[in-house]
Amino acid sequence: MKKIRSLVFAIIAILVLNASVSLLFAEAPTTPKILFTSTRDGNREIYTMNPDGSEQVRLTHHPGNDLSAVWSPTGEQILFISDRDGVRDLFLMDSDGSNVRRVFKKELFRGRPAWSPDGTQIAYMHLRWDIDEYPTYIATLGEEEEEELVMNAHNPVWSPDGTEIACSISAQIKIINVRTGTQKRPLSRKIVDRQWQLSWSAVGNKIAFLGNNHPFPDLKGLALEEARALHKAWEEKWTVFIMNSDGSGLKQLVPEAGPKVAGPAISPNGEEVLYTQEIQGLLQVFKVDVNSGVRTQLTHIGHFFQANSGGDWFDPEYALSVSPQPHLLTTTWGKVKKKQTAQ
Repeated sequence: MKKIRSLVFAIIAILVLNASVSLLFAEAPTTPKILFTSTRDGNREIYTMNPDGSEQVRLTHHPGNDLSAVWSPTGEQILFISDRDGVRDLFLMDSDGSNVRRVFKKELFRGRPAWSPDGTQIAYMHLRWDIDEYPTYIATLGEEEEEELVMNAHNPVWSPDGTEIACSISAQIKIINVRTGTQKRPLSRKIVDRQWQLSWSAVGNKIAFLGNNHPFPDLKGLALEEARALHKAWEEKWTVFIMNSDGSGLKQLVPEAGPKVAGPAISPNGEEVLYTQEIQGLLQVFKVDVNSGVRTQLTHIGHFFQANSGGDWFDPEYALSVSPQPHLLTTTWGKVKKKQTAQ
């Protein structure tokens, strides 16, 4: 009888343990979804919507500002920026907005987060405004150790196989080997003079980016209003381009006419690109078809500065569609430097 009671207890314990464990695993969306930021409810909050702009649902509910959300490769988690603890830093939450937690215990000004293709690591920037330094770091989720990859590199994004990171250095796209830290030569300035805000497709090996092919105006000696007008006219020349990761096949996706654009984000299949543009005084989220050039406005409501902005795609059909190379993801440039120093 004692053995039976022990067996029953063991079975119950296993069932309870399995039930507890199952609660720890968030569920990914079963249909394609887009993340974006909106101030429609008073401050910056994170929302989801369908690729056609329908079913816009608020995920975060906090008086702090939540923004720049990006899907994990499997769609089960969302990495985002928030100043809810006083300093703008990195946070994680489940796909439905629950289980919000900090990424790091040590609070720093971090931004521009990006996932590695296998979901084990993230790349991001340290924003050191006081000393004008903006290094890009890599970290393994669940660990506090951070490894500096490159100094003054903006908007890091991972290659589909996880071996490289693209970023903007001196307004030029450069490709960096994650394992060694070595940089490939920058893509030619003949492509686009200034290159910013990158997005690398999960398939198709395409890079979308913000570009400006016009010289910066000479503002010396001009009256304040004239200088502002010239600067604004130059800012409005920023637009969205797409190309192959080797710099070939360049294509402009959005005309330069009208207010400037920002935040390009390529769809998982590489066929559409999200971007943000001001319309009638409010920022709204759009998408453009890479092949046809057809542009669609996805958001239409909002108020205050930066009403709707940003964007990141998730499509379950393309989740982890590319097989990363884990042996290249486990050794990063910081560890290589430590080994070299010890020798």
